[in-house]
Amino acid sequence: MAAFMPIFICGLCLLLLLTALYVLQGFKQSALKLPPGPFPLPIIGNLHLLDIRRQDKSLMKISEKYGPVFTVHLGFRKAVVLTGYEAVKDALLNTADVFADRPVIPIFHHIQHGNGVFFSSQELWRKTRRFTVAAMRDLGMGKRLAEERILEELQFLIGLIKSFKGGPFRLRCLNTAPTNITFAILFGRRFDYEDPTFVTLLRLIDEVMLLLGSPFLHLFNFYPFLGFLFKPHKIILKKIEEVCVILKKHIKESKKNINGNSLTSYIDALVFKQEEKNKDTPFHDENVLASALDLLMAGTETTSTTLQWAVLLMMKYPEIQKKVHAEIERVLGPGCLPTFEDRKKMPFTTAVIHEVQRFVTLLPHVPRCTSTDTHFKGYFIPKGTTVIPLLTSVLLDKTQWETPDEFNPNHFLDSEGNFIKKKAFLPFSTGRRNCIGESLATVELFIFFTGLIQKFTFKPPPGVKESELDTTAEAGFTMRPHPQCACAVLRP
Repeated sequence: MAAFMPIFICGLCLLLLLTALYVLQGFKQSALKLPPGPFPLPIIGNLHLLDIRRQDKSLMKISEKYGPVFTVHLGFRKAVVLTGYEAVKDALLNTADVFADRPVIPIFHHIQHGNGVFFSSQELWRKTRRFTVAAMRDLGMGKRLAEERILEELQFLIGLIKSFKGGPFRLRCLNTAPTNITFAILFGRRFDYEDPTFVTLLRLIDEVMLLLGSPFLHLFNFYPFLGFLFKPHKIILKKIEEVCVILKKHIKESKKNINGNSLTSYIDALVFKQEEKNKDTPFHDENVLASALDLLMAGTETTSTTLQWAVLLMMKYPEIQKKVHAEIERVLGPGCLPTFEDRKKMPFTTAVIHEVQRFVTLLPHVPRCTSTDTHFKGYFIPKGTTVIPLLTSVLLDKTQWETPDEFNPNHFLDSEGNFIKKKAFLPFSTGRRNCIGESLATVELFIFFTGLIQKFTFKPPPGVKESELDTTAEAGFTMRPHPQCACAVLRP
């Protein structure tokens, strides 16, 4: 027993020291007038207050006590959380420069090392984003060419769904069409749904996106020095390396065949930019690969998952599906293909698509980081502080939406049935780091959703009642539907 006494005393002293440090930190927080928040416990901070899978819901609960701007401790890291439309808008729009950086998130640092568009900061982010926006524009994103590609892909998706002859199919099958739009931009061509490269990339992306929601992955992000205890980040890195092998192959082919007068893909544009004679270019090999990876991962998951939610919610609420189809019949009839211009004549369909995006809160939050010391809402936030603008709290803000917790397309309709824009509709975030692909995603969602409801009635599989359909989210990188099946009955 005596042999263990020194170890016990050392452990007790360490615990007392950590407790003292946290108490001192609390005094410092009060002195600097940092945002208030729950008192952190040694080592774990406020993690005991969080549902690790749905941190957004837990943070909204904490905000009920501490207000729209508060501090939480995620393990050893301090973060300021912004909740509600007003706080998020003021940070991301009115003081955009201050909140434009990204903190270091261990899993993404291991993947991209601060490169790319999504998780980079400062000058590298500004140059890469500016280039990417211009490249997407030149490649036809949001233009007539994009609409033509989407309409072509719609026909392939309709053909795939018809092949099930009204029988059950997995909602994940809907990923094929939006993914192919992203692939056409990234690689310069569409893929057959049975193409081995297409199938492999789709599988790897799906697996990685799901693992990014693992509780053990979050624990790795909070305590990266304990990585040897956790498996998900190791599996993710292995799968990302498989994806990168494919991307590197296409980058190599582009370097071999590049023609500056005919750039047909985002990879071509990256390679051409890299070959400019500019010694200060940020488009080195690592940034080219990371930028291609960003488009591949983010571009395939978000729109695809939203389309899954849209079909699931139409099965859940058949009366809403009937109203959407009635409007489509009135405006387009059974045979006329939808165009993005048609949305102006289809207020209810447009409202339903917006309500799907609001209701599912696809991407609850992506952390920011302060680029300088700042005062915000009467509080001091030091440079380098992680800031969490909670988009869930905006899309479910009780001061902005009549029935925030219900699926209600009337949120986007006036008393006469006209579509109305809502300032708190921010599924793509806002400000300088809003989603680059917002315009393309908006066109895709309208055409794919309208085209599918025009051709099919979506119903639950045999033996499953509408009330039994699960509309709770499975946490991954995005909030995705739990694996379920649908039946698509061809309309007469």
